Formats: sequence, structure tokens, C-alpha cells
Amino acid sequence: MQKLILEPNFSSTDDFYQMLIDMHQGLDDAESQLVNAKLILLLANHIGELGILREAMDIARTAK
Repeated sequence: MQKLILEPNFSSTDDFYQMLIDMHQGLDDAESQLVNAKLILLLANHIGELGILREAMDIARTAK
């Protein structure tokens, strides 16, 4: 089984962060929550491995 990659794994974190901010532009709270949920499901489908997804969920829930 693969492990979740925890080191930075893309070239421009600033560009990615700006894309996330832009995605929410003009949305109310409910619309932002919905678009976040859709993005999570799309990326989870792309990953496709339950072990990796479970590890990511555990880390996201417990990380401070």
C-alpha cells in the first residue's frame, strides 16, 4: 500500500492557495461548503485508495 505524501509535492504552493481563494470568490457560506465537498470528492476519486484517504482524514482531524 502506498503512503500519504506529506512533503510539499507541487511547484507553487502560493499559486495553489490563490486558486483555492479564487474558487470561493462570490460564494456564500453554504455555496463554499458545497464547493469544498465537491472538490474533496473529486480528489478522493482521483486518489482512489481507501488506505491513503483514511490516513489523510486521520491527519486532518488530529493535526493542530
